[in-house]
Order: sequence, then structure tokens, then C-alpha cells
Amino acid sequence: MRHRATLFDALQLPCGLTLKNRIAKSAMSDCLGDGTGHPTAGQIRLYQRWAAGGLAASLIGEVQLTGGYAENPGNLVLNEASDLDRFRELSGQGSENDTQLWLQLGHAGALAYGPTSTPKGPSALDLPGLRCAEISVGELRQLPLEFARTARLARQVGFGGVQIHAAHGYLLSEFLSPLFNKRNDEYGGTIANRMRLLLEAIAATRAAVGPDFPIAVKLNSSDQLEGGLDKEDSLQVVAALDRSSVDLIDISGGTYFPAAKSAFDGSGRGPYFLDFAKRARAVTTKPLMLTGGFKTHAQAEDAVASGVVDIVGLARALVLEPSLPNLWKADQKPEPFFPRFSEAPERGITIWYTMRLNEIGTDKDTPVFGGLGQAIRDYEARNRSRTEIWSRYFESGVAGLT
Repeated sequence: MRHRATLFDALQLPCGLTLKNRIAKSAMSDCLGDGTGHPTAGQIRLYQRWAAGGLAASLIGEVQLTGGYAENPGNLVLNEASDLDRFRELSGQGSENDTQLWLQLGHAGALAYGPTSTPKGPSALDLPGLRCAEISVGELRQLPLEFARTARLARQVGFGGVQIHAAHGYLLSEFLSPLFNKRNDEYGGTIANRMRLLLEAIAATRAAVGPDFPIAVKLNSSDQLEGGLDKEDSLQVVAALDRSSVDLIDISGGTYFPAAKSAFDGSGRGPYFLDFAKRARAVTTKPLMLTGGFKTHAQAEDAVASGVVDIVGLARALVLEPSLPNLWKADQKPEPFFPRFSEAPERGITIWYTMRLNEIGTDKDTPVFGGLGQAIRDYEARNRSRTEIWSRYFESGVAGLT
């Protein structure tokens, strides 16, 4: 009979690493880099505060392999041109209190930030709000090596693991999706072909970091778009990941395709993708993490106790209360107060949470939440400033824009 795990039981991953509990800070695009792909003091302080709050693992979202295909000019970029000492400071302070600090490695693909990129996806697209060129076979051959290089550097500078981002409509997710991927070569067509690039990235990364370094994958349960990746194909990807060297499968869903409905801006009261996780559990023995919709201690505890998932991924709840794991362990604050916004523009709520991270990183967070309009204005002003910095820095050739 399977042991009923609790939220604060330890968990050993296949690579041998033991996580101290079952709560992780899911990857978010915190947009707190300095515009040259390096961490800022506020970003370092943010992850230090989350570590002090009692997490087992904390994932830094949208860390780019190069400066060419970022989703935001506040992303981090880790490669040979980076100032590694600045990343060592982040890894050191963000892994205090026995917290695993991992980097989420990505390539924004067709959704790359236009002012600093020439977006490329599996296939050329010319749609309202979304245009991209087709990525070449030569670039595809190089991409797994770029994942491997950045993962090797992540280990070198003290990060505890990496997550390969194959969700939310970015490049690897686009390859999985028949809506984005219209190729007729070995990377298109059947789901076996569409998952080829992801599996190549995993294999190259494992070869670079060795057998004892955690590698996770973030995967969509579905794209939540007509004609996109569906649950049946996603389950085939889970089964393939079960045969791979990954240590953790993080289940999410949805895309940032222009005008697509975001699951994360919904008003649901429970975990969004729990039903899919139940189906995934039947086809893999890998540890499963579930991200999206957890709002209460009881929801998180029940998901783990059921045996369906092994780790609960929290994001917005930890933006509202950075010390939530410690509070839950002490049976305090079972549910943070989630603000409600009426008539929010597209991605407006996501922007509000992003700007709240800046307050936490500068120790200016208070129980009184700021307004949505001001958050959007501040976010747009910061993006304009960092776009200018990014363009000057990467286009100068200093950091190898590719």
C-alpha cells in the first residue's frame, strides 16, 4: 500500500537529490534582470526571501540561452559571455535554508519579444499579433547543445538544478503543438516527431551535467487552443519522458498566444490541471509536480496525500505571501487574500503580480495592494528602459546575440 505523503515529507528524486518538502515556487517570468541578462539586487533579495519562507525548491523563470529570443528584456541570459560571479551571488543567496534554486531554461520562439528579437518558430506564421520566421534545421541541431551549455554553467555557478521549458507556447511547446508546427521533416507531423527536439534537449543536457543533477521538464497538459496540443498527445509525451533521464515532470497548461484565454487569470477555486495529472500518473513513475490554481493549504495537502502529484507548484500565492510554506507548517494563514480585478486588460493581472515581485525584492511589500492601472504603467515604463539597455548590450556584440 502506497504511503500517504504529507506536504512536509521529504522527497527523493531519481537523481538522488532529496527535497526537504513538497512545495515549490513555480517558474514565473519575474522580469527583474538588469537588461543585460544579469540578476539585480532586487531579484537576489526576492529569491532569498522565498528561500527563507520554507520552500523546498524555487525555480527562476525564463532564463535564456542567448540574447536572441527572450520573452522579456528583464529575462536572465546565462552563457559564456555572462558575468558568472553575479549568477553565483544569486545561486548562493537563493539557496539558503536548504532551498533548491533551479533555473528554467527557455527559448521564446514565435513569442519572442519583438523589439529585441526576430521571432522564429517551428513554422513561419503571419497571423494578427503573431508573425515569425521558420527556424532552420541547422539552428535546431544547435539548440540542444545550447540547453546543455547553459545547464552546465548553471551547475558550475551553484544552482541546484534546471527545468527545460516546454509549455505555455514557447519554442519547445510550439514544436509539440500541431497548431504551430506544420513541418514536414523529422521534427513535424506525428507527436513522436514533434517531441523529438525536446527529447534531444533532455539528452544533451543530461550528458552535460551528469547523472546526479536534477533535470525537470515543464509540460502543457494541453494548449487550450483549438488545433493545439491536446491531452492525448500530451500523455504520449509524458510516457516518453518516463523513459528519459528527467527527474521531475511539471504539469501546467495554456499558452501566451495573443488573445488566448489564460488559465492563470481565471477565477477557478481549485487546481486547474489535476484531472490530467491523474491520467499522467497512470503512465509514469516519475515525480509529478502540478502548477496552477492552488490557493489553499487544504488543496495542496489533498493533492499530495492523494498520491496523484508529488510536489505542489505555487506561484501567485507566494507573491501574495512569500513565507506561505512556513505559515502552512505552523497551521497559520490557510489561504492568502487574492485581490480581484474587474475589466483587466489582456495580461493585466499577470503584470500586476509581476510588479508585486519588485516590491518584495525591495522589501516594500505591504498588506495594502496597489492598483492595476499603476502597475501596468510602471511595467511598461520599465520594459521601455530595459529594451533600450538590452538592444545596446546585445547588439553591440558584447554578449553574442544569436
